[in-house]
Amino acid sequence: MSAAANLMDGYPSGRAFDEAIAPDGSVRGPYRDVIAWLEGYGAREFARRRQLIELVFRNQGITFTVYGDDLGTERSFPFDPVPRLITACEWATVDAGLRQRVRALNLFLADVYGERQVLADGVVPPDLVLRNPAYRPALRGVAVPHGVYTHVVGTDLIRDEQGRFLVLEDNLRVPSGVSYMLANRAVMTRSFPRMMEATPVRPVRHYPVALLECLRGLSPRDVPDPTVVVLTPGPYNAAYFEHAFLAQQMGVELVEGRDLLVDDGRLWMRTTQGRRQVDVVYRRVDDDFLDPAAFRADSVLGVRGLVEVVAGGRVALANAIGTGVADDKAMYTYVPDLIRYYLGEAPLLPNVPTWRCGDPGVLEQVERDAASLVIKEVGGAGGYGMLVGPESDATTRRAYLAKVRADPGRYIAQPVVQLSTHPTFDPESQRLVPRHVDLRPYVLVGEDVTIVPGGLTRVALKPGSLVVNSSQGGGSADTWVLETDAASAAGGDGAC
Repeated sequence: MSAAANLMDGYPSGRAFDEAIAPDGSVRGPYRDVIAWLEGYGAREFARRRQLIELVFRNQGITFTVYGDDLGTERSFPFDPVPRLITACEWATVDAGLRQRVRALNLFLADVYGERQVLADGVVPPDLVLRNPAYRPALRGVAVPHGVYTHVVGTDLIRDEQGRFLVLEDNLRVPSGVSYMLANRAVMTRSFPRMMEATPVRPVRHYPVALLECLRGLSPRDVPDPTVVVLTPGPYNAAYFEHAFLAQQMGVELVEGRDLLVDDGRLWMRTTQGRRQVDVVYRRVDDDFLDPAAFRADSVLGVRGLVEVVAGGRVALANAIGTGVADDKAMYTYVPDLIRYYLGEAPLLPNVPTWRCGDPGVLEQVERDAASLVIKEVGGAGGYGMLVGPESDATTRRAYLAKVRADPGRYIAQPVVQLSTHPTFDPESQRLVPRHVDLRPYVLVGEDVTIVPGGLTRVALKPGSLVVNSSQGGGSADTWVLETDAASAAGGDGAC
């Protein structure tokens, strides 16, 4: 086969905004050089390199876990080697919008675990916070370093039919996926070195250094080398590869709950040289399992007495306990109001239009329009617990709506936004085909805010699917934020 002309043969246009190909079939400005490189590689060579990348991922154990699958739980993470490009101008808008959003969310968390002025002023209904299962009243009044509650944030962004970035959801508890961002860049650098050298792409490899600096800055002890650990539930957790990878990259210990103990009001790590005081825990364990004395008594994943040490200010957790109250899908609908309330600013990154099924009159409208809506549980994650109306039949919708009617406050509804599409290599046809994508940038919040340019682009590998989660058959691609604005992804004319 000859080359990218063949790779692009029959590339269809659809209703969604395609990030690389304009409606008239022309290549958008930033992608012209990348498509030219693909022409040079050709379909056969491109497929060969893709197979080698898959082999590298398998050999390096770059995996994720799917529970309850007859084919086994551990999988290599599907990777598409067509890079996704974001211009410097576009990234400047994303960067500013994310900084604004995390500032407002941290001020909200400080408020609801402090004076609760936002509730008294009626900006957010008190029940939405105080009856939220993720709200931890025992932590009210507990000081956190720098007044920051959520130190590692993964905010999911999509692009709508006009190419605008919208926020789909915030992940403020234990957001995952950053290891795949780093692995994707490393494998692209090795597999397509000439294409990368010719493209002015901003680096991402410094993320582990930035993460470690952020964590060290949380230490309650004024020591030159505070002890930082990564707390994992263990090797059977879906994100265990990431836990081990980040610990190795930062040069800190990867620990399980059994490796830690509380004594004399402090947290200690057991080592072969004796016990060592721990200053900062980057925890990848959910709240409920962190401390059997404070939360689930049957947990064997956490450390008994940990909450007492946190409350005493002798150890810092990233992210803080109780951050989940700010990131469920009902609270998401209030974030634009929180930005206006705390910062006095208009939101730079809008939400996807969203209706709360528990609000007056909304349930009736949702029932009428269910065939054209996406309905989600406010506490759902991973693509589970939701109804995609256009992909459902009448029987499925009736059964789902019965659950919504039983407890409307647990559900939100959104229009079906056609996530933008991106060229993705299809190994069967050996062609590039459009597949829906989203983007999860990673924000580090300590004394300062650090955003590594790019993030994890997730790809819905199934034709027509809007679900990008790996647990639902999705994969990923490398995200290249360009140093310059030679042309915009939206129009190719240099305008952002």
